[in-house]
Amino acid sequence: MDIRQLEYFLAIVDHGGFNRAASALYVSQPALSQTIRGLERDLGGELFHRIGRRAVLTEAGEALIEPARAAVRSLETARASVAAVHELRAGRLDIAAMPSQAVEPLTTMIRGFSARYPGVCVVIKAAFTSRDVVDMVRTGAVELGLLATSGPLPDKEVASYPVGEQRFVLVTPPGGAFADRRSVRCEEIAGQRLIVGQPGTGMRGYVEGLRERGIAFTIAAETEHRVALLPLVLAGVGLAVVTESWRAMAERAGARVLIIEPETTLAIGLISRRTGLSPAARAFVTTALADPGPGNR
Repeated sequence: MDIRQLEYFLAIVDHGGFNRAASALYVSQPALSQTIRGLERDLGGELFHRIGRRAVLTEAGEALIEPARAAVRSLETARASVAAVHELRAGRLDIAAMPSQAVEPLTTMIRGFSARYPGVCVVIKAAFTSRDVVDMVRTGAVELGLLATSGPLPDKEVASYPVGEQRFVLVTPPGGAFADRRSVRCEEIAGQRLIVGQPGTGMRGYVEGLRERGIAFTIAAETEHRVALLPLVLAGVGLAVVTESWRAMAERAGARVLIIEPETTLAIGLISRRTGLSPAARAFVTTALADPGPGNR
């Protein structure tokens, strides 16, 4: 049994006979009759009593009407759903992002995408390191990834799209260290208490690089929960080295953001599988590259 057989069966029911149904379907009457005979063989019984040119439903035919209509409606719904996804009127897009880049540029990217395709739900998955992001894209756990790296963007396992750079800044509480400053030399971080991320993150890599250069500091707190950074800074626990994507949020919260000299940046990249992207993923890449967001140079 296939859906075409059911559609032909319902056409005979709705049009009152084989001839009218054949005309409505733009098929020959013999072809229609052959299709219905095939359906009857599949079901093991006659669906119509053929009385001259008339077709009268059998008891089995009467019983088939409701499930046949349900099956055809389900197929029409499925076709409409698929069409909506391809036309980006509906659907879902999974994106993995590292914490700082989930602040920016991802916020701006999603804003631009959602303005054009409001029916597509963007689902953000957490990834703490660039390797995590690559693995999630490579294995198909997500379609797209947003990462930051101090080296070149990955290009062997995934396709990469550069979206800018973000420099490191120092977040301090109001009235705390460097209260009258707009910038600091990295050497001046010596002796400070710092709040850091876990190993493998860009912010942790930067402060470990300072330590390797002989700039001594104390790690006051290490957190995987990036939402804890600003409360810890504002509570006076320590200072935090983060990317400039945090600037607007930190300043709204009342913290101060200082430029660290000399400038050190992370490369920000949007990544995807090389082939097989959904229409939503392709549209997101196009939209994101047109407007990567603030704080990305």
